[in-house]
Amino acid sequence: MTTSPQSYTAFPGAVGISDLRVYDWPTADGVCGGSPHMHLVCAETYVVTGGEGSVQTLTWSGYAETPLKAGSVVTFTPGTIHRLVNGDGRLRITVVMQNSGLPEAGDAVFTFPAGVLADDDAYASAAAITDADGARRRRDLAIEGFLQLRAAGEEALAGFHAAAARIVAPRLDTFEERWRAGAVAAADATGAQLAALREGDTGHLRNATVTTVPAAERLGMCGRLQAFLP
Repeated sequence: MTTSPQSYTAFPGAVGISDLRVYDWPTADGVCGGSPHMHLVCAETYVVTGGEGSVQTLTWSGYAETPLKAGSVVTFTPGTIHRLVNGDGRLRITVVMQNSGLPEAGDAVFTFPAGVLADDDAYASAAAITDADGARRRRDLAIEGFLQLRAAGEEALAGFHAAAARIVAPRLDTFEERWRAGAVAAADATGAQLAALREGDTGHLRNATVTTVPAAERLGMCGRLQAFLP
């Protein structure tokens, strides 16, 4: 069944996909990579297609670093602060995102220092970019806050969670619309097809189509993207 972009079901299960070439810019702590950030309602999977590096994560359970190389598959759930490290300068990843690519369409909060997170205008200004220089400044500011969070305890992490929830609060209705038109609609469609097959009705099979999804190039949170988003 062919769907319109507004249905948010360009891919099976209403996921989103991006091809990511991780930034190779050096950072304050001597490694190269992307902007640390967290998603509040979406999981992501990294499928590494080239190069080597790692993903640094910070959760309520603590800090960890997971090696990445071609063939690695790593999944993390909402609440996982993550930072990609480009070890050899060639790290390339296919990112599979829950809820029709919502992680790249609003469900992300950068780990800026607490003072920036506390000021909505300051956060919006720091998060906005128009070019590579802006993306680099945003990344460096997020790393500053990430390193502070790593050195602090649970109280600081709880404070970041609270700030993140406040920042995304005005967008929750949009998030829900995307979820209902994407993942919920896709699940409902499967349920309807199963019910039809139980009755011997194969009508939906006559609507089979092949769809090509175009890519949009842009600067992302962690690198240069070919974003295949509905």
